[in-house]
Amino acid sequence: MGAAANVQVELVEEAARYCSDPLGFVIFAFPWGSGELQAHLGPDDWQRDILTEIGAKLRAGDINVTQAIQIAVASGHGIGKSALVSWVILWAMCTFEDTRGVVTANTDAQLRTKTWAELAKWYRRCIFASWFEFTATALYARDEAHSKTWRIDMVPWSERNTEAFAGLHNQGKRVVLIFDEASAIPKIIWETAEGALTDKDTQIIWAVFGNPTRNTGRFRECFGSLKHRWITRQIDSRTARMTNKEQLAQWVVDYGEDSDFVRVRVRGVFPRAGSTQFIGSDIVEAAASREAHAGVYDALVLGVDPARFGDDESVIYIRKGRDGSTHKPIKFRGLDNMQLAARVAEQYEFYRADAIFVDGGGTGSGVVDRLRQLRIPVIEVQFGASPDRSQPGQEAVAYANKAAEMWGVMKEWLKTGGSIPHDDTDLHSQLTDREYGFVLRDGRDAIQLESKKDMKKRGLSSPDIADALALTFAYPVQPNANAGRAAAFNKPMVQHDYDPFHVDQT
Repeated sequence: MGAAANVQVELVEEAARYCSDPLGFVIFAFPWGSGELQAHLGPDDWQRDILTEIGAKLRAGDINVTQAIQIAVASGHGIGKSALVSWVILWAMCTFEDTRGVVTANTDAQLRTKTWAELAKWYRRCIFASWFEFTATALYARDEAHSKTWRIDMVPWSERNTEAFAGLHNQGKRVVLIFDEASAIPKIIWETAEGALTDKDTQIIWAVFGNPTRNTGRFRECFGSLKHRWITRQIDSRTARMTNKEQLAQWVVDYGEDSDFVRVRVRGVFPRAGSTQFIGSDIVEAAASREAHAGVYDALVLGVDPARFGDDESVIYIRKGRDGSTHKPIKFRGLDNMQLAARVAEQYEFYRADAIFVDGGGTGSGVVDRLRQLRIPVIEVQFGASPDRSQPGQEAVAYANKAAEMWGVMKEWLKTGGSIPHDDTDLHSQLTDREYGFVLRDGRDAIQLESKKDMKKRGLSSPDIADALALTFAYPVQPNANAGRAAAFNKPMVQHDYDPFHVDQT
């Protein structure tokens, strides 16, 4: 037997040793203290605790047709939960032949760019990596005889298509189901998965992770009415080894120790207000699937969000009444103030816009000044200014600043008939990613949006497109008999699917 064959035999023997010892596997399978992991000596204490708990349950035989190993972890930001998800997946695959599993997350973007990307990193480092093939949607055995039966699949959830979760059976083997950012995964997916995980004499590990962003739903119930079924942990980010303690301390100063923002993002505690997601995914999905509709006299408004940093985009958003989808957001990178102002002027002239609202903070003031030089009627908006109007029927709602007020008006528009492009996933993510908390203003709690700076520290992009749309709601604009008619008279080169001025001559 050759040296390479001997190594493979030794690896198989080592993997078998860790079948019921995920912590031992993680310590053995990765090159701690060298290469990319030179500064890392192994799992954090909270990660060790979870891995040890899984191993103890397996060794005790405390698993049967009515009781899978179910683990729910609610945590603050940046504690290394995606790394733990990756370790559990790799341990499950490497130590039990023909393991099957599914990994999903709250959004497709989270699943692809965070959860699956982290798994790719740890797969590359794993001593057993040569046994498996890693693709954009699956991790499976390279042995063709097992490639269909020994695999973990990345599956975005859909309330209209739950087959991937309903069909997760693996009699007599091992099943692994991972939910990442589980607060936003709908109840129907949980119920479908729960009904599928009933194979007799099968190792079933169901692990759900996430920031506790919602005070209702199945993730919350894991820590409440269903706590007797779940091994639960709530991890304060300040106790984790790898977190930025200075940033966490600053959040406590900015928002308050008992604010919903700190409860969710730092302490790993569920919010009091129900959810820290300002605009729900259901609202955005409905607006994205809604047919564009606008009246002839609805004002046509431009919202302009100038870029502040190298990786941000300058965006011009064109909205006419409830129609925010016919004219796709116009996005630019690398434009200076003069160039962006010229682009805004072109759109103003082409559409004969009724109003232009420009974020005047940072570099935006230069764009405003240039447009005024061009004698274009632009209105400067300061996101940090005081709010100056209330929504009809929402007089009890208080906003901390102009930014929160505009987003509040936009949220109501999305809920009550507004339409946005169905294929702009960046816009969809930006609308749903932003969170909020409360600050005391004029003697009552006022809504304060998460800052762009804090969003970036959570690994999210700046909400440039969403802010440009929000700017179109900065102030009321009166209906106009000629709103947006210039485009119709000027015979634009680009033909849009929807034209509120089109007259059928047939």
